[in-house]
Amino acid sequence: MIKPQFIEMLAAMGDRRFDNLADTLADTTPEVSVRLNPAKEGEKTAIAAEATGDVTWWSEGRYLDSRPRFTSDPALHQGRYYVQDASSMITAAIARRLSEMIAREYGSTVPLLWLDACAAPGGKTTAAIDGLTQGSLVVANEYDPARAEILRENVAKWGYPATVVTRGDATRYARLRETFDIIAVDAPCSGEGMMRKDVTAREQWSPALIDQCSDRQRDILDNLWEALRPGGYLVYSTCTFNTAENELMADRLRRETGAEAVDLGLISDGIDGEVTVEGVAPLHSQRFIPGRVRGEGLFVTILRKPGTLTPIVTTLKESKPKKAKSNKAADNKHQPTLTPDISRSCLAMLDPTTADDYALSITPEGEVRAFPRLWSPLLAALLRELQVMSAGVEMATVKGKDLIPAQSLALSTILSPRAFATVALSREEALAYLSRENVTLPADTPRGIILLLYDGYPLGFVKNIGNRANNLYPKEWRIRHNI
Repeated sequence: MIKPQFIEMLAAMGDRRFDNLADTLADTTPEVSVRLNPAKEGEKTAIAAEATGDVTWWSEGRYLDSRPRFTSDPALHQGRYYVQDASSMITAAIARRLSEMIAREYGSTVPLLWLDACAAPGGKTTAAIDGLTQGSLVVANEYDPARAEILRENVAKWGYPATVVTRGDATRYARLRETFDIIAVDAPCSGEGMMRKDVTAREQWSPALIDQCSDRQRDILDNLWEALRPGGYLVYSTCTFNTAENELMADRLRRETGAEAVDLGLISDGIDGEVTVEGVAPLHSQRFIPGRVRGEGLFVTILRKPGTLTPIVTTLKESKPKKAKSNKAADNKHQPTLTPDISRSCLAMLDPTTADDYALSITPEGEVRAFPRLWSPLLAALLRELQVMSAGVEMATVKGKDLIPAQSLALSTILSPRAFATVALSREEALAYLSRENVTLPADTPRGIILLLYDGYPLGFVKNIGNRANNLYPKEWRIRHNI
């Protein structure tokens, strides 16, 4: 049930576009949509063949007539598509337009540094990846530990190598002063835009919740503004309708910082503009209103920091890493070493056409990662100031004399297609593997690490020891129902 106070709030906004919204939220069902992964030919998936319409503001967005059991589709776990509300796909279109705008202003196309500050579960992060200039570095942060793990999983599945996933609050990013070219803040909000699909959003809503969320949004924006480069762009969004968390929040930041509202134009027909608020100059915002658009509720606006943007990638210089300081607590602990043999083995796993673009490193836990050389000078600062959960492609873990490849390598777009022997699985076999059940390999399968394929695309690894194959799919990722 939609609360009367919510209906009264909509009426008080004085905008006829909201006249039928309460009925729409109460009486209609949400759209079902997916965003295809262009780097993994998502258009070739079975789910793409079932699509009944295109999302007009993003070329890879598709609508479905009904909601299938997505977890029973191996292609979802391969990162070949992402289940996402169509409204949120606007992030990809905004990332593309900002990339083009910056290229025109700077005089050439350059990779950009994008921060998704409130990123879980990862839909807007992976959308930004698809919209940004190739080679851009995307940093995705989440405060809640459990949601941060989900974020890391979804980013790894998408397969883009130039990513960093962190966990923490916005205050930690304030230390990285004037670092990011673009910061996206999909702020924690009162969730009014989710009322059609989430009963909890209806039940928990109250004017007091709006006040509570507004206070949190102010703190987040103030801290993140410090991390934005002069001339950089802040993409502010919420999944709510009220003006306190939307136009008034953005206007407050604009007035206090001297920011400029950026006009990208309405990106597609059907998207509405902002709500007129007395005393608030135009913000060129975009609003998604259920019943008027095929998606859930969303507000987004863009503010530009005063100054001229010099993309940070143009200021980075390759430098030798400083020698780590001695840690007395770890003096007697074995520290893994990235030996020449390990380096050669890992580099052989990467696509030879791009392998030279990545630098290898090893963590104290023995995890080898490949990180883009272009961004390596920045990584030290991120590791120093933030709680980094993953950086680049987590390739393998050193265990004694063995090198066990990671699931993120299997799903990465820089995996060499000839690095491992392969075995193709049926849908039923793929679902068994994703459930961490035993997989029976053909009798002539060589021993060692085997890359499993489904529908011609990597699914994950097993270790064939002859009489059985050890399933290497991450325990925390396993699906619990495979039919």
